[in-house]
Amino acid sequence: MRIFQSNDVDGSVVLRLEGKMRGQWVDELRHLTSEILQKPANRLVLDLAEVTFIDTHGLALLHELLSRHVRLNNCSLFVTHQLKAIEQKR
Repeated sequence: MRIFQSNDVDGSVVLRLEGKMRGQWVDELRHLTSEILQKPANRLVLDLAEVTFIDTHGLALLHELLSRHVRLNNCSLFVTHQLKAIEQKR
């Protein structure tokens, strides 16, 4: 997976993800998002348009980030349903 970081016009930090969100990349994304969210003024947006696969650990991380008010852009319908299923189990 590749991660591209930029700033949006509203000041949000945008992480554009490409490829497969699995294994060590989930850990890398968790570390990076934690660093960004440590600053109280930072708002975070994940752009998932180019993500082709997300494993269960990746879905769990996305669910956790949603609870921290991270915005998900271009999230596929499949991933949206998977995240709702996680929420319903809790």
